[in-house]
This record gives sequence, C-alpha cells and structure tokens, in this order.
Amino acid sequence: MIRHALFVRLEAKPGKEQAVADFLTAGLEMTNREATTPVWFALRFSPTTFGVFDAFASEDDRQAHLVGNMANALMASADEMLASPRRSSLSTSWR
Repeated sequence: MIRHALFVRLEAKPGKEQAVADFLTAGLEMTNREATTPVWFALRFSPTTFGVFDAFASEDDRQAHLVGNMANALMASADEMLASPRRSSLSTSWR
C-alpha cells in the first residue's frame, strides 16, 4: 500500500527549460528501474517551473529513491540546469 509521498518543485535557469524537460522525460525510464518507486510523475507548471511527485510503500523505499540513480543524476545536473537545486519540497506519510 502506498503510504509515503514526495513532491519537489524545480525552477529552470533561463535558457535551460528544454534541458530540464528532457531530463525529466528521461527520468521516467530511470525511475521505472527502481523497484521501490511504483509512482513517479513529472509535471510542468509553467515554461520554467517543473515538479516531480512520487509515492512509496515505506519510508525505507522513499529513502532508497532519494539516494538512487534519478536523485543522483538530478543533483549532478542541478547547478547547470536549475535556478536552485530544490525550490520547495513536501514529504508526507499516511498511517
């Protein structure tokens, strides 16, 4: 059962909007390889503002995602593509 979720808002640097969109498109394949991340959505709120919503069965699964390939790739590209690494995030759990 899904009980944990994470939402992260991302703001692209000027001129890097397409790079962020392309990265998030590729991110679906990366995340699909994570057995512990059954739900992952990339969103575009405006030409420069993006978001990622993902959900997990357990806190351990969420933590595994946060140190997984997608998160590592995002952090490696953040300085180049993003105005700030993570503008805001919401992490929640349901019992």
